[in-house]
Amino acid sequence: MTEVLRAIIAQWQSDFRVALRRWGELANPVIFFVAVTLLFPLSLSPDAALLGRIAPGIIWVAALFAVLLGQESLFRPDLADGTLEQMAISRQPLMTLVFGKLLAHWTLSALPLVLLSPMLAIALAMPTAGIPTMMLSLLLGTPTLVVISAIAAALTVGLSRGGLLLSILVVPLIVPVLIFGARATDLAAFGEEPGGVLYLLGAILALALTLGPLAVAAALRISLD
Repeated sequence: MTEVLRAIIAQWQSDFRVALRRWGELANPVIFFVAVTLLFPLSLSPDAALLGRIAPGIIWVAALFAVLLGQESLFRPDLADGTLEQMAISRQPLMTLVFGKLLAHWTLSALPLVLLSPMLAIALAMPTAGIPTMMLSLLLGTPTLVVISAIAAALTVGLSRGGLLLSILVVPLIVPVLIFGARATDLAAFGEEPGGVLYLLGAILALALTLGPLAVAAALRISLD
């Protein structure tokens, strides 16, 4: 096991334990995801055919905003208690620690959405043929959402009211992920081949994982300066 891998795992374990102490904040994205998804039938129509047709878009939009919900507090507690400065002067590269931190954040805030999504898809009468592809698209897309929004969160961590700026910075960048994710699910649900769209999501994820932690680390150093 390399030193870099050990540092990533140590950061993941540390953030995981700290997050479990703030279970209320942890539950917010999950509750938001379930509530928004289940409110759509009340505001639109109980017609199962209509709900099944638009279910991929509903689930993906709800997942996107649920992921964004917890991003403003991703680095703010660490800035307040000095942990961020300690990470910046650590002998480990900051991007390595950032990778472990983002991995922990995705595990706690986005993975539950992926696991809950089949039940919500059934509640929205989505064709069951699309459920495996929906879960796969969320597995490929939500890490990208976390990385992109983390870059904006790192740039705005020093601002007292950076939430609005964070949304303005993030939303245009995550639109392609939203489109490809919902489109892949839609294709699979109605018997078409989603492979090409999933490959695009995978390519975006590879790019995000390669360059994202480096960009987040650079943004954090700018904010700390």
